[in-house]
Amino acid sequence: MPSPFPGMDPYLESPDYWRDVHSSFLVEVRVALNATLPLGFVARTEERLYVVEPDRSIYPDIALTRQVPERPTGAVSAAVIDKPIVYFTPPEEVRESFVEIRSVKQGGQIVTVIELLSLANKMSGRGREEYRRKQYDLLRSDVHFLEIDLLRAGEHTIALPKPSESGKEYTACLHRGDGSWRFSTWAFGLRERLPRVAVPLTEELPDIALDLQEVFTAVYDGGRYGETIDYSQPPFPILRPEDVQWAKTLLS
Repeated sequence: MPSPFPGMDPYLESPDYWRDVHSSFLVEVRVALNATLPLGFVARTEERLYVVEPDRSIYPDIALTRQVPERPTGAVSAAVIDKPIVYFTPPEEVRESFVEIRSVKQGGQIVTVIELLSLANKMSGRGREEYRRKQYDLLRSDVHFLEIDLLRAGEHTIALPKPSESGKEYTACLHRGDGSWRFSTWAFGLRERLPRVAVPLTEELPDIALDLQEVFTAVYDGGRYGETIDYSQPPFPILRPEDVQWAKTLLS
């Protein structure tokens, strides 16, 4: 069952789905790249790990209390502590995937890094700090850096300023690691297919075309999201007012 939307499906931006979408999307990017990369280059999924303090997710644990025995009649009674609810809130390990293209001939040197932004990357906190630190380092290196943002929620995080054109909720941004500070960007909206973006390798080789729509379609079909998404309810985040009726017509 294909997605009813022509491009990005806004229902998959929900935290209920996004973690699975994020990891699956990057696996499909790796598959697509390895099918087209020339000999001597290989795409691999990598992972970064960081620890965040809990903020919203707290889980009740067993409350252990000791009941003070009753004293004999006439004696002064000690105050009895009311039974509390105890919460266990350990720090959470967060793992985020990304894709690296490496040159086999040059001892596995990293040529290109591809990031799909997560919700944690776009919200204040450790996840955003870690991402911005990596972004800073890559933009000042000789590694090509492709950022893909398919989330409407959160702060603008990719390297280029947010597109001013209305209805362009999603963005892909490529920075070439040739010292020129040259950026290419693809801004697209809910009503459009995802673009085919450039993935550079070396100066001697032409860019590889990465079809983000084909990647997304493979993710949607493989995740069988059409069987679990309730399209009768509004998505989260909610749509722009001008897209609400369009979406209703599309889904009907």
